[in-house]
Amino acid sequence: MQCSLDALRRKEVIDVHTGEKLGFIDDLELDTDHCSLRGFVIYGRRRLFGLFGRDADIFIPCEGVRLYGKDVLLAEPFYREPSDCTKIAASDIKNFVMRR
Repeated sequence: MQCSLDALRRKEVIDVHTGEKLGFIDDLELDTDHCSLRGFVIYGRRRLFGLFGRDADIFIPCEGVRLYGKDVLLAEPFYREPSDCTKIAASDIKNFVMRR
């Protein structure tokens, strides 16, 4: 199945274990050494309009995705900062792909 980043960003992500709505995909984590997708990132929710920071980001590795539905993505999330690779904004992903 092929899916564009724009289509992925419109899918709601749901935790497969709890049924909790986690949000929408905000960013991708790429392995630039191997030109592969490592997973998806949902930015943490802001606390009191961002004045008190925000919750931890939610990382969903590709192996954690259980089902790509028409409107939803069922996944097993991990709550962590994706700090072991360079963050690339979703808006810049087209530039990354177009260079290949």
